[in-house]
Amino acid sequence: MEQLHALARACGVAREWTDVEGRLQQVSDGALAAVLAALGHDAGSERQAARSLERLTARNAALPPMLVGDCGGQLPLPFAATRAEATGEDGLTLPLMVEGGLLHLPDAPGYYDLALDGRTTRLALAPPHCPLPRDLMPPDARHRPWGVSVQIPALRGVRLAPMGGFGELAEAARAFGAAGADALAINPVHALFPGHGECYSPYSPSSRLFLNGALADPALAGLPPLPERKGPPLIDWPRALPERLAQLRAVFDDLDPARRAAFTATDDAMLRRHALFDALDCHFRSGGAHGWRGWPAAFHDPAGEAATRFAAEHAGEVAFHLFVQALARQGLAACQAAAKGAGMGIGLIGDLAVGVDPSGSDAWSLRDAMLDGLTIGAPPDPLGPLGQNWSITSFSPQGLRASGYAPWIAMIRAGLAAGGGLRIDHAFGLARLWVIPEGASTGEGAYLSYPFADLIRLATLEAHRAGGLVIAEDLGTAPYDFTEAVTERRMLGMRVLWFERATDDGFIGAQDYPPLSAAMTGTHDTVTVAGWWRGRDLDWAERLGRLPEGVTRAEAEAIRDWDRGLLWSTLDHTAPRPAPDNPAPVVDAAIAHIARTPAELALVSLEDLLGEEEQPNLPGTVAVHPNWQRRTEGPVTALLADPPVADRCAMLRALRQDGNS
Repeated sequence: MEQLHALARACGVAREWTDVEGRLQQVSDGALAAVLAALGHDAGSERQAARSLERLTARNAALPPMLVGDCGGQLPLPFAATRAEATGEDGLTLPLMVEGGLLHLPDAPGYYDLALDGRTTRLALAPPHCPLPRDLMPPDARHRPWGVSVQIPALRGVRLAPMGGFGELAEAARAFGAAGADALAINPVHALFPGHGECYSPYSPSSRLFLNGALADPALAGLPPLPERKGPPLIDWPRALPERLAQLRAVFDDLDPARRAAFTATDDAMLRRHALFDALDCHFRSGGAHGWRGWPAAFHDPAGEAATRFAAEHAGEVAFHLFVQALARQGLAACQAAAKGAGMGIGLIGDLAVGVDPSGSDAWSLRDAMLDGLTIGAPPDPLGPLGQNWSITSFSPQGLRASGYAPWIAMIRAGLAAGGGLRIDHAFGLARLWVIPEGASTGEGAYLSYPFADLIRLATLEAHRAGGLVIAEDLGTAPYDFTEAVTERRMLGMRVLWFERATDDGFIGAQDYPPLSAAMTGTHDTVTVAGWWRGRDLDWAERLGRLPEGVTRAEAEAIRDWDRGLLWSTLDHTAPRPAPDNPAPVVDAAIAHIARTPAELALVSLEDLLGEEEQPNLPGTVAVHPNWQRRTEGPVTALLADPPVADRCAMLRALRQDGNS
């Protein structure tokens, strides 16, 4: 299968991969052919694979729509050129030297129009580094920044609501700013399916280019507030999301024509297409369709006659969804303004999901740039012998190159619009993703390489332009050269308490955390400190049959008790170890531990700050655990006034001052 294997190499589909235990694994030829077919390359026979390889080689030899490099560096050209000039965003044209097939690049970062012997393309030049947290702080700041991570829907405000939104986030930003926090890390605010109460995970969005309209708060845009309703202790998404959409529609219907036009006027073609998607999604959902793949075939083409006619005949409905997006944009901006106004040096840190729902807006609007017939996940390993299929998809490497990276740049800009920075979920996806053909088992997938060097440069460039930091979620086994590359770009790695272990399985000391990192007590997917100490995660594992094979609950508890000793010996060498039913001193010590690290940024989850035992999300579960449904007991202002919580904030302020260089 020489031609098949050569085609796979050319497409970046790996025949081999190394599992978490360091063992080399082989992808079958059948799986390779299926992945290649989904990428648009016939590979059913050696002859077909050879022809596909010829076509791919010819395409790759052409001048791409965008070249990406480092400012002041050199870039190899795909053909021999004798004359080159670049026109910057300021309109100035610079002659560039071409020597030995290398293009000498301008010194200033940014985007350029590049002419090579009369042939034109775009040129993107990245600066050496992303901004660091300290770069975003006021000049007179004399401490290392710290912040809190929150799940927006979990927040309560002074007004009653069945779920938190941007209004509650603005209140929280003011409260945390007053408590001395420098940053507020938030869950993804990507667009979901409007008013659809069954698809509410922020990590399975419809679009990463636009915002979750359910978080919009008209009051932040100077409009009447939404009606108050208390809501149950756990968010009732099937009721809350349709209700919120109906409330926003009532606000829209009450606007006078001039005000309505002010909200909906736009020359953004992609925004209009997204609003059209939302209108179509609402229209066809009554018939049981979930997203565009369930619509009549005539509507599968966003530029087709059927979609165009629908837009004209339902202009008011499209305008409504434009209005919702405008409200959401203004609300997010108001939250960042509230954070900065309360004294935060950084403010909001957004979160970028690794993929989107294959039936959603991005997959419909950007068909040529997206993977088609492939979902992404994780390969089988000893802890998960069946692997994971996350039932989401992402961009196609070939589609990104062919589009000049335009949709990827737009996605990064949308993520950085939150204000102070962006966390990239599963940042390994910048280098490779495990892709699975539709209908295949997870083990029948393969790793697909992405243009990592280009993507990391573009992320650095966009962070520079936005003045925001970048956190690269790097938990797990990193692809080759990944860690070195993100470190060189000064993207912060994530150092989560639970995973920072020494070779003897003990927990490392605070001083051993790398400075170029975000030190964290936990994430939305990990057990809270109080929950770990009490064994709440073990309770859930026992209830759901998720204890390790062959391990009883008593044995799991014995292992945990040993680990409690290891953790406590790292957190506090002097005080007696607290009992399992007394987690409060452990929560205090864990927060102090993270605060003492030399990390550029210390982040404490709101659940840990409050000493909560339950985590927001239990990975690998859907209906058996209340994922993304939990709420705080009260408004953040009231919670921060609770003495233990106020003491933890004071401790963070004090310890982030100590040792500041």
